Amino acid sequence: MNAIILSAIWGVLMMFSGIFLSKKSAIRNLAIAGVALVLLVNIAEMGHWQLFQIDTRNMLVFDRFGLLFNTIAFASTLLYLLLSAKDVEEVGTHQAEYFALILFVLCGVGIASAFNTLLMLFLGIEIISIPLYILTGTDKRNLKSNEASLKYFLMGSFSTGIMLMGIALIYGATGSFAVENMSHQLEGLAPLLTAGLLLLLIAMSFKVSAAPFHFWTPDVYDGAPTVFTSFMATIVKAAVFIAFIRLFDAAFGVNLADWRLTIAFIIAATLFIGNITAVFQQSVKRMLAYSSIAQAGFMLFALFGYSAIAKEGILLYAAAYSIATIGIFAVLLKVKDYTFDGFNGLGKTHPLLAATNTIFLLSLAGIPATAGFFAKYYMLLAAVKSGAYLWLVFFAVLCAAVSVYYYFRVIQAMYFKEGNPQVRETSSGFRVVLVVLAALVILFGLFPQMITSHLYF
Repeated sequence: MNAIILSAIWGVLMMFSGIFLSKKSAIRNLAIAGVALVLLVNIAEMGHWQLFQIDTRNMLVFDRFGLLFNTIAFASTLLYLLLSAKDVEEVGTHQAEYFALILFVLCGVGIASAFNTLLMLFLGIEIISIPLYILTGTDKRNLKSNEASLKYFLMGSFSTGIMLMGIALIYGATGSFAVENMSHQLEGLAPLLTAGLLLLLIAMSFKVSAAPFHFWTPDVYDGAPTVFTSFMATIVKAAVFIAFIRLFDAAFGVNLADWRLTIAFIIAATLFIGNITAVFQQSVKRMLAYSSIAQAGFMLFALFGYSAIAKEGILLYAAAYSIATIGIFAVLLKVKDYTFDGFNGLGKTHPLLAATNTIFLLSLAGIPATAGFFAKYYMLLAAVKSGAYLWLVFFAVLCAAVSVYYYFRVIQAMYFKEGNPQVRETSSGFRVVLVVLAALVILFGLFPQMITSHLYF
């Protein structure tokens, strides 16, 4: 509750800061301070220190799993702002409002990780989504940004309608919005409840860009300002996944086996489409958009093989994926040409950018000694321990091998091709934070328990 209320208050403060603060640096520092404060009060709540005592009537439940994810999400957002806050200012003239919208998204993240009723789920998802529709279209001079914003809004509204219909059917079957009531009702597989859960599955698949509901993702990620694509593809995607898992953990109960085949087909389609289409992209930004679909396929294993290992894995995956992707997009923002050829020779002209970018790419590919390796390992281990559809695990490993190809295309361009890439000037602070991110990727790859152990104490 600390983080939810404080992020909302600080978001309102950021809205009015543009009136009273004329310097861009002051607005930027105020936003960074706000996110840091939200992170600190969330950590304090993990230690049972409540800044705000509010009776939510069991509509929100702040357990260890949700609070630990919030810590990962808020820490990732802080690193994101430290790296890319100056790039946010270059998008348009309303930087105070942009930071306010990011803080409002964090408020939605806090609700999505703690909901205990379908009403709170809906509010959390919408508080996350609505600011993103605006941020996607902030580059008003760019027709691709305008198109992406409209497409995102229309597809998001459509999926919201499906979600509301699913919630209505579930309420009709159970007479309650409480998620804990659903697993008991599901034992009889009431047609109304099953239909409602199926609609919720479709709606949440839209939100996390899982196939075959992924069609909006490449155009939206490609058209949105790159600095906001970084935020959308990391913290936001991970937050919706946590909501997805919380919902279907409560809804499926002991009946997960009845839904595993459906989830298995969604995972297989997501992995196949995301990886195969990424191979043929000529733009690194668009390749990352398709690879985010493939990464969603791996995250869905947490739902497929839901267990204590899956819960540890999704938290590690959220941290590994967010840190690596934020770092890659930060480097991408500094390179003026987003094609693969735009990275030719980067290893010689800017060795620090190339080295850190290589570490991030290796993590996304799941190479050992990086956080991405153990993240994928936990996901696959959860699926193996479930004992169902082991063909899916082998298929996922093959798709991971395919992903190595398009991630290594960037590494090949940086180190094995001649060129003189056009790179924007980088500050010493930017380079320090980039090295910190790369170090975290290695550190979590060697000691994944640094994250997973906090789930228990």
